[in-house]
Amino acid sequence: MEPKTPTGPETVTEAVQYLAERGYVDSFALAAEGLSGPGAEQLHALEEAVVDYQFRFEGDSDPGDEAIVLGISCAGVQRGVLVSGFGPSADPEHAAILRALTR
Repeated sequence: MEPKTPTGPETVTEAVQYLAERGYVDSFALAAEGLSGPGAEQLHALEEAVVDYQFRFEGDSDPGDEAIVLGISCAGVQRGVLVSGFGPSADPEHAAILRALTR
């Protein structure tokens, strides 16, 4: 496994493509209870999730352009990508979940 690193892809699109090439093909979304998977009934507790890759993007002139892309393994079997706003403009509930996830 490659280390978590802030270097690498230069855009969100490149980061998603980078992760897809490594088998992170599902899409995850933040939910109040944890992470939702590609199926509406699929929900993963944060304790099941492992962040394998983390890429942060900061807007040069606009803090509202901040984003984070995570390559996540859930329960050791499902691998996917989570893309979210990050920084001061992020939804406070989502920010709390992201902090818990990336610790």
